[in-house]
Amino acid sequence: EVQLVESGGGLAQAGGSLRLACAASGFTSDDYSIGWIRQVPGQEREGLACIHKRDSDTYYRDSVRDRFTISSDNAKNTVTLQMDSLKPEDTAVYYCALYFGHCVGLLATKAHVDYWGQGTQVTVAS
Repeated sequence: EVQLVESGGGLAQAGGSLRLACAASGFTSDDYSIGWIRQVPGQEREGLACIHKRDSDTYYRDSVRDRFTISSDNAKNTVTLQMDSLKPEDTAVYYCALYFGHCVGLLATKAHVDYWGQGTQVTVAS
């Protein structure tokens, strides 16, 4: 059974940092991508960052490129999103997402996602 277990998130002050982690299990393919997608109620989901396991390629949404860093700990099969210089507009529920394909699909406007994490709230206070 494929599982994505998220940790991290919470409350930060504007300009501060938070780290999210996504532990993936239950599959053996290395042709997959894990990314982070956030959702604000009433707004479209936003794909933020993605890493492809086999290629180690990383992709970012322009609005977070200089502030967020995605990385992978292959030994632990965990993907981390380090979020720095947080802004109040970063407040959202953040989801870890798995796609058995490339990041381009996962970060598309109509994201290709095979499995979702449970979501974690990130709140940035001004």
